[in-house]
Amino acid sequence: MEKGRIIFLNGVTSAGKTSIVEALQNREDIFFYVVANDLFEEMAGENYLRKDYWKYLSEIIIIMYHTAKICSDMGRNVLIDGILVEREEIKPHYHQLLEILKNNPLDIVEVYCPLDICRQRNIMRENRYETQSEEQYALMAGNIQYSTRVDTSIYSPEECAKKIIQELFN
Repeated sequence: MEKGRIIFLNGVTSAGKTSIVEALQNREDIFFYVVANDLFEEMAGENYLRKDYWKYLSEIIIIMYHTAKICSDMGRNVLIDGILVEREEIKPHYHQLLEILKNNPLDIVEVYCPLDICRQRNIMRENRYETQSEEQYALMAGNIQYSTRVDTSIYSPEECAKKIIQELFN
């Protein structure tokens, strides 16, 4: 059985990852399952996340990557909506991702948006705080091998989705 493609949308909060996920899922030409930090955080529950956020989030992230691997092994395409951060609790995060998915077709897409625009988007959202994107950016893993890059400050989610499909599936 041919393995499904795994597309990791990597970017800070409010960069536009989830909007791109929705645009990709609205396409008629290709189907994706989605695994996302926000969805998987619920596995631990609020009490544990409040006690030791990074400990439990680090475990959840690894579970999320194994879930993406299982879907890919079953021949299903997968979108990962996440961010590759290098915190002590999960180091070396990027290398762990590569190790877990080493036998699966993985493309990492940089979802870029200038931090000042992310800040404005955070202000408009009720579930983010103003400087969250900057804080995440400071923690992002370096030297990531990206397959492509999309800029959500210039292009709509639909245009970004189209570019991803054109560059990675054609």
